[in-house]
Amino acid sequence: MEEYLEEMADDFAKCVSAFENQLTSVRTGRASPVLLEGVQVHISTYGTNMPIKQVASITAPDARMLVVNPWDKTTMSDIERGIRSAGLGLNPSNDGNIIRVPIPPLTGERRQELTRKVRQMAEDARIRARGVRRDYNNLIKEAENDKEISEDDSRGYQKQVQDATNACIKQIDEVCKVKEAELMEV
Repeated sequence: MEEYLEEMADDFAKCVSAFENQLTSVRTGRASPVLLEGVQVHISTYGTNMPIKQVASITAPDARMLVVNPWDKTTMSDIERGIRSAGLGLNPSNDGNIIRVPIPPLTGERRQELTRKVRQMAEDARIRARGVRRDYNNLIKEAENDKEISEDDSRGYQKQVQDATNACIKQIDEVCKVKEAELMEV
């Protein structure tokens, strides 16, 4: 049973880290190369879609600008098109060598929209945590039914699972609050 509890702790940690990774894609008004990581670029010369980070390097020279430096200059227009069509509200421009992507300040409406998106991501993370709780409670109940552990032990383990779930959800809520505050910061 102890090995299950250790695995459970790892699973809860994965729930929180997956949520944190998911939040990196939410724009906060500051330039970050992570903003463009999810952008898919259709490379017409290859006839295929590729992640932008496989066709260019992305840097943030200041808080309001991203610079995309394509490894193959013939793909510049494809990369620009990919950034425009990614639904990020960004308008890239190129000078023949690099693509500059200015990061416009967020409007109040856009901030609220992104806050709602962050809250939905947090709820999805909480649902994943509750799924982990369900899985481990089922394992404990199976062990009790198979007479591997007593009813009292089963209750004790289920309480440990619930406590770990509560801690995980609290951690998700804290990460969510930090991101919301970051979004509302002007």
